[in-house]
Amino acid sequence: MATEGALESELAGPFAAVVLAAGSARRFGGGKLTAPFAGRPLIAGALAAARAAPVDLVVVVTGADAEAVAAAARAADPAARLVHAPDHAEGMAASLRTGVAAVPPGLAGAFVFLGDMPRVPHAVLAPMAEAVRAGALAAAPTFAGRRGNPVLLASALFPQVAGLRGDQGARPILERLGAGLVLVDAPDDGVLFDVDAPGDLGPRP
Repeated sequence: MATEGALESELAGPFAAVVLAAGSARRFGGGKLTAPFAGRPLIAGALAAARAAPVDLVVVVTGADAEAVAAAARAADPAARLVHAPDHAEGMAASLRTGVAAVPPGLAGAFVFLGDMPRVPHAVLAPMAEAVRAGALAAAPTFAGRRGNPVLLASALFPQVAGLRGDQGARPILERLGAGLVLVDAPDDGVLFDVDAPGDLGPRP
């Protein structure tokens, strides 16, 4: 367990962003992250939000449809680092493990973005970072009483991420944190909106 002084030192460093883009999108029918949304590939929205966060590095985790997703990610953010999750068929936990493992030592933590969430309001990102810098172990946005995405995990939680298994993200970790998780009010429902079906790609009502 990190000492208070060590934790303060970790929190003084910059953050990374991890964009999970490894799913097979079976419910969508495949090809979800490269499908057009608002005039660009769906993943471009998540990458724009990731780059708007106070981060020094953006990591994109590929899995299913890796070549097409990687090409779309490179086009949207040429500076992003691409990593492949060979065990992506296990589910989201495998992608999250791969992404967090790619974060270099010395960073304060990692924002975790979902590749199919293109409307994350950028205004929520700095307050999340401020919460973790102030000592929170994690931060997440909320809208209308519902917790959304992305989440920000302090680096002290990375060993717990390495132990995640199955088709789940960081939820089990967040549920154990109690007051260590800070919730930040989001200005709109972009922290809840994701694309599950082709009909979700249409213009916002």
